[in-house]
Amino acid sequence: MTACPALFLSAPASGQGKTTLTAGLARLHRRAGRRVRVFKTGPDFLDPMILAQASGAPVLSLDLWMVGGAACRALLAQAAREADLILIEGVMGLFDGTPSSADLATAFNVPVAAVVSAKSMAQTFGAIAFGLARFRPEVPFHGVLANRVGSARHAQMLQEALPADVRWLGHVASDALLELPDRHLGLHQASEIADLDARIERAADALAPTALAQLPPAVDFGDVDHVPNVPRALEGRHIAMACDAAFSFVYPANVALLEAMGARVSRFSPLADEPAPANADAIWLPGGYPELHAATLASSTRSAHSLRAHLSASKPLIAECGGMLWLLDALTDTQGTRTPMLGLLPGVATMQKRFAALGMQQLDSAAHGALRGHTFHYSRVSTPLDAVLTARNPNTGAPGEALYRHGSIVATYMHAYWPSNPAFAAALFHGTAF
Repeated sequence: MTACPALFLSAPASGQGKTTLTAGLARLHRRAGRRVRVFKTGPDFLDPMILAQASGAPVLSLDLWMVGGAACRALLAQAAREADLILIEGVMGLFDGTPSSADLATAFNVPVAAVVSAKSMAQTFGAIAFGLARFRPEVPFHGVLANRVGSARHAQMLQEALPADVRWLGHVASDALLELPDRHLGLHQASEIADLDARIERAADALAPTALAQLPPAVDFGDVDHVPNVPRALEGRHIAMACDAAFSFVYPANVALLEAMGARVSRFSPLADEPAPANADAIWLPGGYPELHAATLASSTRSAHSLRAHLSASKPLIAECGGMLWLLDALTDTQGTRTPMLGLLPGVATMQKRFAALGMQQLDSAAHGALRGHTFHYSRVSTPLDAVLTARNPNTGAPGEALYRHGSIVATYMHAYWPSNPAFAAALFHGTAF
């Protein structure tokens, strides 16, 4: 048996304060000397950065489709062997998406604590809590916490509105000093929030008097050792990964997989104009925020020269989303400012004021099978290139993101979760995927 206290923090919608309070709760238990492991539901890069800083440990993704049920259970069982507490932050609302946070919590019998922003709300709080608790009776509902509460009297009204069998977990007062700043793709990156630790500590203090701060029930995740058959297909390969505020959207599980397959992963910063190592066998440009750093990237001549030298030697370069934008001829922001990019991939990108694509994606290759991941971006690309593969939405079957090949470049908007298909990932970094 692999049992550990575990709690799933969800909400009726995005923007309720889940990440802030999950981070605060992780820090509160860490301050008490407990080893805390936090997971994030679904595809996300920004929340895990904050949760990792709060907990002091890497934050991995859980998703019944993208990661897979068996792999999710194995990750939870491994964490249960090492930790004193497991926290899982949900995505969007409790029942949103296919699969949803409710599906994940039910699959592993993890009690759900709902965070509900009570700003501009009184007795309706009880109706929302009632719906969350009763909509699907099989969901292991633990209770509800009111966030952004205006006063002690407000909290009393909220508690009195609850059905008798829905547990009140307490409340957190409105406090701008613990809220986390956000932008178009979500929260700011952890490294960009100068007072992040102070905000996390403040959230921990606010949660200390609530019932949410008590250790939740232990959950048995089973004695599962799901060790995938990962071939040492990248043995001796050196992969250089762009890594800075412009290129930071990376699943820790992707890096771990490359290393498990024998690769050495090094990092370089285009924003610091660092060159990619000349002895790298492959380069990886992850997604991120190139649009926020376009002028700096345009002047990163040493980095640009190293990428051109790498491609002139016909070595593989894998670019995802923001990494792909840097390779294009130009990037235009929402104010109409056009900035030249590397010019290594024909085409231009234009930033939009609302998202251009959002959802799960699957690439199907005749040679390597299915690779799973997701897409979320605010830009549109115009290119003369034809797609060598086109992803599809696994829920609707609708065509999704294109995957382009240009020389030894492979580029796409799709953020792939490489453990879903290690052979496909290895082929990408060998330049033999197609």
